[in-house]
Amino acid sequence: MNIPNSKLPRVVIIGGGFAGVNLAKTLANKDVQVVLLDKHNYHTFQPLLYQVSSSGLEPDSIAYPLRKIIKKHKNSFFRLAEVKHIHAEKNEVETSIGVLSYDYLVIATGTKTNYFGNASIETNSMPMKSVPQALNIRSLILQNLEKAAIANTKEERNAFLNFVIVGGGPTGVELAGAIAELKNHILPRDYRDLDSKDMQIHLLEGANRVLPPMSEHASKKSEAFLKGLGVNVHTNTFVKDYDGKTVITNSDLVLHTETLIWAAGVTGSPVLGLNASSLLERTNRYKVNRFNQIEGYQNVFALGDIAFMTTENYPSGHPQVAQPAIQQGKLLGKNLIKLIHNKELKPFTYNDKGSMATIGRNKAVVDLKHFKFGGFFAWFIWMFIHLMSLVGFRNRVIVFFNWTYNYINFDKAARLIIRPFKK
Repeated sequence: MNIPNSKLPRVVIIGGGFAGVNLAKTLANKDVQVVLLDKHNYHTFQPLLYQVSSSGLEPDSIAYPLRKIIKKHKNSFFRLAEVKHIHAEKNEVETSIGVLSYDYLVIATGTKTNYFGNASIETNSMPMKSVPQALNIRSLILQNLEKAAIANTKEERNAFLNFVIVGGGPTGVELAGAIAELKNHILPRDYRDLDSKDMQIHLLEGANRVLPPMSEHASKKSEAFLKGLGVNVHTNTFVKDYDGKTVITNSDLVLHTETLIWAAGVTGSPVLGLNASSLLERTNRYKVNRFNQIEGYQNVFALGDIAFMTTENYPSGHPQVAQPAIQQGKLLGKNLIKLIHNKELKPFTYNDKGSMATIGRNKAVVDLKHFKFGGFFAWFIWMFIHLMSLVGFRNRVIVFFNWTYNYINFDKAARLIIRPFKK
């Protein structure tokens, strides 16, 4: 793997998401050797993946090279590799490019799409957890609009113009709103031979309201915003099957569509090798203590979405969003230095800064500890926080320019089928 030998303790980080990147930054230029491993050479700002899917942003505006993040960090290295197995008894990780020893190992592999054991849905639906998957959705949406324009029958045209999104959490709500804006502003101008009224967007949620993790106020506001944009919201609705053509639900609702986007849940993405008892079987998350040490191990840690930590305020674990991952990454960096110098570690306490979701132009909801509101001001706050959270000044400038252009012109400039998608 060509990592130089060093007298410094080696910290191996698996995963370049929010947790892994913030840990690497915290350990920058400290008396440790840091090796960051990831199967991609970039960090993805996942909260804006839906905008890539809906042609609002190009992928390079929400992705940032991992090597660029650590280029000024002394004793820090990046390797493009997929970790296959952990040999904890040897303090080694087996990767696609070789074996690497460690003094401290940190697993920050995040989550993957959860299909709840339904093979048919897994085969025929569209997930959205990575940049390539977001580009696949973008291509499929645009390809189906093109096919609708030349369809010979109304039934065939309607199947291409029906878009079904499963999962009414933040991802599903934001994506439904973005596709609705595509319908309302782009379709009438670019596809004049199509009737925009024929394009239907269906959002299916198994709970009794959209945005179940947020407040009742946010749910009601969001549903009203979605319906105002023309989205058909179906609550208490579970998808039982999808064969690539027809969606079967637990109710009388049957939908004929060529596009089903699956945003109904996630499951942990663990690495093989650790004791089965350290993994929570139901969610595939590692059980960790307040210092993010994996149960049964002293020098192996888990961060972010893959870590299951119970506290008095979070008996079911922390929410699988960016802030817990960021905060855990920063604290673990400080605690590793303390651990090396035999100092007392600081337990993790999550600082909940609130949650938010955007539904479209001038429409968003924000839940803070003492305030809950929606509308233009919430939308402005959502934009500002997401803009400032992006990694890299260039990305912030590009996203800001795109948002400004889209706002003024009611346009989505990234409507390009660069890589046609085939089912």
